[in-house]
Amino acid sequence: MELTILIKAAILGVVEGLTEFLPISSTGHLILAGQLIGFTGEKAKLFEIVIQSGAMLAVVIEYRARFLGALTGVFSDPLARRFWLNLAIAFMPLAILGLLFGSAIKARLFNPVAVATAFIVGGFVILWVERRGRGAAPPRVTDVDAMTALDAFKLGLAQACALIPGTSRSGATIIGGMLFGLSRRAATEFSFFLAVPTLVIASLYSLYKERALLSADDLGMWAMGFFTAFVSAYACVRWLIRFVATHDFRVFAWYRIVFGVLVLATAHMGWIDWRG
Repeated sequence: MELTILIKAAILGVVEGLTEFLPISSTGHLILAGQLIGFTGEKAKLFEIVIQSGAMLAVVIEYRARFLGALTGVFSDPLARRFWLNLAIAFMPLAILGLLFGSAIKARLFNPVAVATAFIVGGFVILWVERRGRGAAPPRVTDVDAMTALDAFKLGLAQACALIPGTSRSGATIIGGMLFGLSRRAATEFSFFLAVPTLVIASLYSLYKERALLSADDLGMWAMGFFTAFVSAYACVRWLIRFVATHDFRVFAWYRIVFGVLVLATAHMGWIDWRG
């Protein structure tokens, strides 16, 4: 395999790992990065989806005690059963809407201009939510174990907004959770947990649907992307847990707005051919 392909796979793996759990859209960054380094096409889209499993593994490793306890206690511990039930409920809106509209969205919105626009809109939404939260009553739910099935369903609807590339799956879930009465930490942790079934099932579905694109010759590319996504995501998850304890998300909002404006400006000026 060419060294150039491995380098591109490593770059995209790092981009995926660093952006998957931040409210800045991993899919949007992968689309833009892929355009910049010339890694595009159907195989590239499949690669970008599947390496998300590397980021998912980082969550499983970081919260291994939590997941193991939930697995071993599923028949004896009501909290463990509620944990899995809430994940299933929260996953369903994205799964159903994705099956119904995923192909149409991919055909029309998986392009840099649409992504940049979603970046900007999402940034202003985050600023609005953060401003709205100042002086508000204390959060109703401060721990994931205190979430109800209705809370999970609401967060599932919020996550479904991430079908629009550039929205951010984690951002929609976290900001939606804060709007629905969850604390910043509880919303962030549930976003981590919800990533596991979401990313695994999305990867398996994409692999099955696009299995004709798979080749043993690409094994090195897949391994490189998976590994770099895992390492960078693991570092990011550990950092974000500490960050949310003392910071809000306004810095990510301004990053989204500035980055989105930059993409639109470079496209308008013709400095970068974002059309690939």
